[in-house]
Amino acid sequence: MSELEKLINLAKNAADKIRKHRFVRIVSHNDADGLTSAGIMALTLLRAGIGFQLSIAGKLDETVIEEVNRTVSKGDMVIFCDMGSGQPELTAKVAADVVVLDHHKPVGQSPAKVMVNAHLVGIDGATDISASGTCYLVARELGTGNIDLAGLAIAGAVGDRQLFRTANAFILDEALKAGVVSIRKGLKVGDGALADVLAYSTEPFLDVTGYPEKAAEFLNQLGLSGNIENLSEEEVSKLASAIALKLVRQASTEAIEAVIGDIFLLNRELVHNVYDFISILNTCGKQKVYGLALALCLKDPTIVGEALSLTKEHEKNLAMDIRESVEKTRKGENIWYINTVDALSTGSLATTVVRYLHPELPFICVNESEGILKVSARGTRELVSRGLDLAFALREAAGAVGGNGGGHSVASGASIPLGSTEEFLSIVDQIIGDQLRKNISGKAK
Repeated sequence: MSELEKLINLAKNAADKIRKHRFVRIVSHNDADGLTSAGIMALTLLRAGIGFQLSIAGKLDETVIEEVNRTVSKGDMVIFCDMGSGQPELTAKVAADVVVLDHHKPVGQSPAKVMVNAHLVGIDGATDISASGTCYLVARELGTGNIDLAGLAIAGAVGDRQLFRTANAFILDEALKAGVVSIRKGLKVGDGALADVLAYSTEPFLDVTGYPEKAAEFLNQLGLSGNIENLSEEEVSKLASAIALKLVRQASTEAIEAVIGDIFLLNRELVHNVYDFISILNTCGKQKVYGLALALCLKDPTIVGEALSLTKEHEKNLAMDIRESVEKTRKGENIWYINTVDALSTGSLATTVVRYLHPELPFICVNESEGILKVSARGTRELVSRGLDLAFALREAAGAVGGNGGGHSVASGASIPLGSTEEFLSIVDQIIGDQLRKNISGKAK
């Protein structure tokens, strides 16, 4: 039996368990992957006639478990999406049967009735399937009419910057055959006026990002104008070549792959360009307007205008915020890092730095927000191949200063107490140095 067949069997098992319940409590993460996961599960349960209550959380902690326990009765089921694999001690406190649909590396012995997680069958959840992809595999077992939800799974995978191989390739293939998704070649950005897209998108992060007049001048030199989606094949090629030349100077190879190639068009969603769709979800997640994100996934046409204008404004602010922040980055021995206060998006900032500015070392952002320090860390696939494991590094370093952390080898997060920044960064720097050195010297990772 192949690894993918084993994963589909786990999904079947979860679907069988879910089918037996009349009411399900869903908790999902607040990024694009978590929100599309929530959308997939909500639509699947609606179609199956199973009652549910859904909430979105930035992280799984004691308060989430307390809230869940207040809202479940005996005989209900709780489904955690895009979370729950790394905290068996918390999921054990849930006063109902638990199903975990996730792609983060499992830690310890899970108390879940079923865990659908690619890592359990030898597929890499960090790159080859997202939580929304995992939820989609469960959805297609719960009802034959759920193939149309594959578009949300593709969006979640793109939102988590995944590769379309093994499990993701299987989902994409189903989506393409069913006409749920189609592909357009070009720059992997949202639609809209060229000058605005280049000045206010952080993907790609160029020397013109955050500078509308420089973006206009760059386009003028190329003789390009209008909306990006209306460019001819020749014009797209001209723009892509000019951007690739800018990126070649200092960005990672991943950055160039990330910017030029296949754009997925979500034919069954209200917003077709996958990058616009993800931007809206990420904006809603950051602004904590989860209802708007879920309404988009549940195809409520009345919210599209509001969602797009909120997103354009947020993206503009984010581009300016990142442009300002990158000037303040510092270098440790084995990391680049920055300390910020109330940054708009630490994840976007960390991704921008490691992908476009300093790909040679992982990047750590420590952001003071809501009385605690929130950490975002990002690496590159190349660094992971050399031994980097940010999930381990952040879990260990955060634990050492009285916080907690985890995630993927290439992208991870943590929460640590105020006043612990220097100690935390020193420990992380040391752990990452050990990881990268071990691999060089040929010892086991």
